[in-house]
Amino acid sequence: MNLKEEKYSGFSLIREMLETPGIISSFDPKISERFVKPISAKKGLLLAGEGSSRLFPAKRAIWSNLKKDFLMPVITEGCTQAMEYNLDDFAVFLSSNSGQTKEVIRLVNFLKAKNHKPVFGLTANENTMLQKLADDTHVLTCGKEEAVAASKSVVEQALFYDSLLRNIRGEKMEGLSTLAGQTKEVLTSPIDKSITELLTKTDIIYFAGRDNGVAQEIALKANEITRKRSAFFEGTFALHGIEEIMNKDEVLIWVDPFDDDQDKFMECIVKGVGVHIIAISTKPTIFPTIVIPDGGQYAEYLQVAAGWNILIETGLALGVDLDHPKRARKVGNIYIPE
Repeated sequence: MNLKEEKYSGFSLIREMLETPGIISSFDPKISERFVKPISAKKGLLLAGEGSSRLFPAKRAIWSNLKKDFLMPVITEGCTQAMEYNLDDFAVFLSSNSGQTKEVIRLVNFLKAKNHKPVFGLTANENTMLQKLADDTHVLTCGKEEAVAASKSVVEQALFYDSLLRNIRGEKMEGLSTLAGQTKEVLTSPIDKSITELLTKTDIIYFAGRDNGVAQEIALKANEITRKRSAFFEGTFALHGIEEIMNKDEVLIWVDPFDDDQDKFMECIVKGVGVHIIAISTKPTIFPTIVIPDGGQYAEYLQVAAGWNILIETGLALGVDLDHPKRARKVGNIYIPE
């Protein structure tokens, strides 16, 4: 995608996606330092929210954290289910771009009624209900998004949580300028038309990958951007019964495929069912592969960017209004004061 061609430049979603490299390069990891002391005083951390404000930002942070020496339990959950948990020993971080998501506000009020502290907010807008109720709130710098599908804000939320856990550990967050350049490269790389053609013809797009929020976030965006049904299969779940209902010529996008399982996916999914598998990877695979740069510790950001690029090209090929889904709303479930 690019802004030089009219078919791209007319959409806010594409403009906002292409602002992401600048957001990455200007991100200041120090902004989360003020939250370190109150969080470290608790025994665990809950990263809660709804939709895109939770899937990639929270799950990616938890996945990255689990690869290091044990710090503290860091979990994520939807806000309504989180109300059923004993959170007495947890610091709570609530993310809502609008700052007025109903489930988020309900959880804040629930915790405040119990005098629970600390409860922090992460939002993209000033003077919101979340900011009013939370003990402290960080407001993103990315600015308002005009498109219904969240994009640049998702990446900045992820960077914030990334920096937060690094600051709790006393780690530096370096290499963001390199990541910004790689993100721009991924976003502007052409997508093979044979891949786009497969995606336009299928009724459903399956996504497989690690439970780090990447494939789940792209699957959600597939609904909003391509108007195609989607399903996320964690790890190798696609090999454990779901192939029974898959159909020939459907498509599965596999993010960062496990080397040990590629042959089995080929045998069971491609040859056994007739499903087309497209891989997103830093190296060629036995499937048609969108090869992206090796982002190292930031690889997941590039994987999300590659997913965006695929979906944009598919949506354009289908003639979809990328900015205005017919039913999906900018704020999925908005809080309305009584």
